[in-house]
Amino acid sequence: MTARGCLAAAGSPKRRWPERPFPVPPPRSAGVLLFRHNGRGTEVLLGKPGGPYWHRRDAGAWMIPKGMIEAGESAIEAALREYEEELGSPLGPVPFPLCTIRQKAGKIVEVFAAEGDFDPATLNSLEHEVEWPPRSGQRRRFPEMAEAAWMPIGEARRKMLESQQPALDALEKKLKG
Repeated sequence: MTARGCLAAAGSPKRRWPERPFPVPPPRSAGVLLFRHNGRGTEVLLGKPGGPYWHRRDAGAWMIPKGMIEAGESAIEAALREYEEELGSPLGPVPFPLCTIRQKAGKIVEVFAAEGDFDPATLNSLEHEVEWPPRSGQRRRFPEMAEAAWMPIGEARRKMLESQQPALDALEKKLKG
């Protein structure tokens, strides 16, 4: 009798490797979708990452301020920490759970939402370091978020990463009651 991933037969010199590796939990991240109401309707705050990959991109480059959930940290704690790290100021209002998104690569994103305000001119993001140009051995620093902007939901849908757009659907549903 054989078992998947075990020796093909007792005493057999050939090994049969597992068809699937042991399950590894998918990466988890969390973020806050900040929204506000004005005379034109509802707007959401999105950020555009810094660095050469994102420099000339606009459509599909904007995203919810978010980041990885660290060991021992809850999703809401990570969302609040990442908001502050990426935008440079703490979130005033208390966010509520909005939705959970599974991105194409398998990453799970816990999205919270809060009604509030933020002045994009005050953006003061932490920086990250990357090798640039590639394989040059040179390290350069770029802001995690190079830009932040308020956008009506329709515009946000055109500019936002496709994998995060379900958060806009969830927000619209929540606001309609």
